[in-house]
Amino acid sequence: MLHKRLIDSLLFEVIVAELCTMFSFYIFSASTEASVNTLVSESLVSPKTYIRKNDSGWTYDFKMNGKNIDFGSKVHYLSNYPNTTWEVTRKMYVKKNLKNYLYYYITNKSGTTHGWIWHNYLTPGVSYATVWGIAKKQLGKPYVYGATGPMAFDCSGLIQYIYERAADKIIQRTAQAQYNSSKHVRSDDIQKGDLAFFGSNSVNISHVGMYIGNGKMIDAQNYGVITENINAPWWNLVGYAKPENLSE
Repeated sequence: MLHKRLIDSLLFEVIVAELCTMFSFYIFSASTEASVNTLVSESLVSPKTYIRKNDSGWTYDFKMNGKNIDFGSKVHYLSNYPNTTWEVTRKMYVKKNLKNYLYYYITNKSGTTHGWIWHNYLTPGVSYATVWGIAKKQLGKPYVYGATGPMAFDCSGLIQYIYERAADKIIQRTAQAQYNSSKHVRSDDIQKGDLAFFGSNSVNISHVGMYIGNGKMIDAQNYGVITENINAPWWNLVGYAKPENLSE
């Protein structure tokens, strides 16, 4: 009887030891899995513009080792880019702390700043600063009827070029088509980046410019790409339209 009890006791101790080993291994495995950032999927996306929704975000320069991802150090702080438009071209799902998170690869429109960032720091949109940044680079270029850039423009070609480059937005080719396809706004409600249309009436639009504030617009006309007053005596203003909602 004593011998049997001794054997039972030894067996119990062995079982407990094995259970403890298995439990420790499970805890270690779970802890290791939770601490490793792993790639779930990565894919290209059609380019789309975003602005910051939360200024506390940082970009990272991901380093890949197989399917493991090293976030590395923080690179660019969104707080330092209040008026920047970001273009997203890739997305990645990362398993972190046993949950999947969506990250975007973003680049500013000048191509000088880029990195991976958690998607929830951004919201779809484009800033006026980016639109104006593209527009002002065209100042002084010549007017050529039918030209759409980048060396020369006609009036609607300039508008099409600006919004395609700044906002990944395809705008209709002619001034009349731009007027017909855009949301019209009252003169009291115009904002920078809105379009001003000119002609004899709403079905005979012959010119378009982009409002830049203080009663002025940037446009392509006989003297090339210039800034001038919207209410100049040689233009007959028909109305305004909003091709895109812009942030400041």
